[in-house]
Amino acid sequence: MDTATLPSALNPLAPVGELLRHWRQHRRWSQLELAQEAGVSTRHLSCLETGRALPSREMLLRLSERLQVPLRDRNRMLTAAGYAPMYRERPLADPAMQPAYAAVQRVLQAHEPYPALAVDRHWNLVAHNRAASALMAGLPEDLLAPPVNVLRASLHPRGLAPRIANFAAWRDHLFERLDHQIHASGDPVLAQLAEELRALPLPPGVRGTEAHPPRGLVDLAVPLQLHSPAGTLSFISTITVFGTPVEVTLSELAIEAFFPADSFTTQALAALAAESPT
Repeated sequence: MDTATLPSALNPLAPVGELLRHWRQHRRWSQLELAQEAGVSTRHLSCLETGRALPSREMLLRLSERLQVPLRDRNRMLTAAGYAPMYRERPLADPAMQPAYAAVQRVLQAHEPYPALAVDRHWNLVAHNRAASALMAGLPEDLLAPPVNVLRASLHPRGLAPRIANFAAWRDHLFERLDHQIHASGDPVLAQLAEELRALPLPPGVRGTEAHPPRGLVDLAVPLQLHSPAGTLSFISTITVFGTPVEVTLSELAIEAFFPADSFTTQALAALAAESPT
């Protein structure tokens, strides 16, 4: 496909005005709404979007903040306007990122004996604790080959899917989260992942329409209910992100921590931790 025919979200040569219009329309804002939010005239905003005027660096940052543009895309808009990127992007292996990576590891380890994992913007596994590793034990090597995509490993018929007691409810929950993330980020890779996952067949024998009756916290949130040798384990999860990141990688990192949703799961995980070598 010629770059001239690519949508703004994909076209690396898109001018800043086109990128600005893309994000405004993606957020479903009118020019009037954005102009009022940013404290500029509609006429000036129109000139910026059509390329008749070039935004100042400060104006571009103000508009991208109002539109909640991800840091990665704010850098792209700055570059398209002829300015230097504002937000650095470094891999977690970079020495400068070691304090952040160490903090992630501390959070994961402190969550033992309950599962916890960290993922990047495309749901690829970055780190996990021993309890999460135990839940993934027995999955085929191709699903565990780096980079491990957590959603693919969860919904694939050769992955965790046969072990998920409330598969239909959990699958719907994951797609709701993924759709929300796609809407917020406009990320085409996530959109392709969602299409791939929706095409996966239900694994044989999965009770996709059955769910266990509510127990404890299960009736307050969508749980993850996993068959295990110890019985059916029930979890609810929370998501932790860095609160004020000024670095692209950190802004896209999320820690998902799973908590027991009932006393049976609490006791079962404690017993498993006691049996496992440290």
